Amino acid sequence: MSKAIQRQAFAGLEHSCEGPDRILPARDMPGMERIEACFHGNAFTPHRHDTYAIGLTLEGVQSFAYRGARRFSLPGNIIVLHPDELHDGGAATDAGLRYRMLYLDPALIRRGLDSDAAVLPFLAEPVFADPALAALLHAALDPLDQTLEELFVDDLLVRLARGLSRYAGRPLQSLRVPAARAAILARDFLAQHATRPVRSQELEAVTGLDRFELSRHFRAMFSTSPHRFLTMRRLECARAMIVAGDPLAEAAAASGFADQSHLTRQFKRAYGMTPGRWAGMVQAGFAQGRRERSA
Repeated sequence: MSKAIQRQAFAGLEHSCEGPDRILPARDMPGMERIEACFHGNAFTPHRHDTYAIGLTLEGVQSFAYRGARRFSLPGNIIVLHPDELHDGGAATDAGLRYRMLYLDPALIRRGLDSDAAVLPFLAEPVFADPALAALLHAALDPLDQTLEELFVDDLLVRLARGLSRYAGRPLQSLRVPAARAAILARDFLAQHATRPVRSQELEAVTGLDRFELSRHFRAMFSTSPHRFLTMRRLECARAMIVAGDPLAEAAAASGFADQSHLTRQFKRAYGMTPGRWAGMVQAGFAQGRRERSA
């Protein structure tokens, strides 16, 4: 996007994001995370996580590098980032940025697909406008202080899966059912044993596939590798401990990392910031939420 086009597109959209940079997370079901974030400048360094990121830009202009191009999202636009795709993120104007995002385990999206063995839908264009889908996301993301009802989540997953499939622009491919089942078995085993080293021979014994065939099928099913999936589960464990106030060294040891520096490196690769900065922004989000509720 040229600078002239940027100025024209961004005219009148420089709303302020008041208060400090912050992240306000909701308490959700396993495999689902909802947040509201407010940033100024470059918020995230290049990183990748193994979830879908599906969200709405609310104020300001959202900017991020994705698959070789700089992308821009204006208020009301939908953003969809595929699992394990490298991206950064921040505000494109000095006024700041506010957005809400839904991070979904690919296994949850898979529940809404017509085939249990279907390969995950991939959207080549990560920013688009769709009023019906935006309304659905608003319903899911607006009450961050409320737990979503199960029946609503069931419908949400089906409608999101159909929406992503529609924008994927091509029929979804499917794995052979035995291969899909093997990948699911490996995933379940890794989730159960995430805080200890897992050897390739263990997954071969669990699935009946050799490690290389399993790696191919796992990536086709979940858009990431078994090793990356294991690392992300460890990071989820560490994040929960950090939010609870545990020291980084203790969180690292309990989550299966070699030491605090190992945790910090992996955290930044997955979330685009250090654990300390992330914890500070979450605390700022909680404080802002308390102020708004008491106002």
